[in-house]
Amino acid sequence: MLNIGAIKEGFVLDHIKAGKAMTIYHDLRLDKLDCTVAIIKNAQSSKMGRKDIIKVECSIDYLDLDVLGFIDHNITVNVIKDEEIIEKRALKLPNQVVDVIKCRNPRCITSIEQGLHHIFVLSDEKTETYRCKYCEEAARKRD
Repeated sequence: MLNIGAIKEGFVLDHIKAGKAMTIYHDLRLDKLDCTVAIIKNAQSSKMGRKDIIKVECSIDYLDLDVLGFIDHNITVNVIKDEEIIEKRALKLPNQVVDVIKCRNPRCITSIEQGLHHIFVLSDEKTETYRCKYCEEAARKRD
């Protein structure tokens, strides 16, 4: 059996769809942090069958909950302090995401102006559709 030790202070991302941990690792830019990160892939889960888990030993303040909510709002975020779960944070689809989606419209100002942030606003929560703030180009949430 695999044994990953407890973390003193940090957070655990649980209930990640199996095979998605590395994508989340890169999207959250966890590779840029100077802290311990443990990625567990294809762990047994009674709820999901298989799941991925990411344990990070650093402050929760480094985690962008909007990006994580955009990626998968069903992920469980457990905040750890003194090796105990002190809080479980619920995720939701963010109303706006910045520099997560790139606009595909070649005439959009973000395609021409290099310094502009790619800002997308939630336009339909049911279909998880976002629209570019500048040109209204639609983009669906990725799986």
